[in-house]
Amino acid sequence: MNFHIITLFPSALDSYLNESILVRAIKDKKIKIKFYNPRDFAKNKRQVDSRPYGGGPGMVIKAEPVIKAVQKAKGKKQKVKIIFLSPSGKQFDNVYAKKISKNYKDVIIISGHYEGIDARVKKVFKTDDITIGPYILTGGELPAMVLIDTITRQVKGILGNEESLEESRIASSEVYTRPESFKYKDKNYKVPKVLLSGHHKEIEQWKKLKNGN
Repeated sequence: MNFHIITLFPSALDSYLNESILVRAIKDKKIKIKFYNPRDFAKNKRQVDSRPYGGGPGMVIKAEPVIKAVQKAKGKKQKVKIIFLSPSGKQFDNVYAKKISKNYKDVIIISGHYEGIDARVKKVFKTDDITIGPYILTGGELPAMVLIDTITRQVKGILGNEESLEESRIASSEVYTRPESFKYKDKNYKVPKVLLSGHHKEIEQWKKLKNGN
């Protein structure tokens, strides 16, 4: 699977991409991640943004450099999903991530910054407007990373064992490991007895209860 990230700050994603499951997925060639900086497609690399029409604070990223970056990422590919990250977009979830992983090999993620990207980009391309939550972030780099991580987990072979997908099994909001008991400030903290019982049905019921099911 190929992720094409349109961003002014590609290095902002470096640390996370070089850790854990994602770095293994990249080394195993399960996924590829490419960056396209709108500055490289602008007439003046220092001037990729301008003041918004109609007034208002901050600067807006110009449409043309972003459009050219998306065109470069898209190339001659026929089936590409283009995602436009926006606070007013549709809520991102595992259902959407699974759908993308099953139906697309190439995903273009447009990450804004400052006051956002000229809305005409969305009119040029057919995009999905997506948000990761009901809050505002400084830029689209963190949301892009959330999308990459979540979608990558859905790609077959990434986790090795499909049971590792929490959403495909009965997972608990509470998890425990060894030791069975320890003391902290004169109080004993123990693993719930049901988890030590070996009774699978009772354990599953306990997990459901903890999840409010």
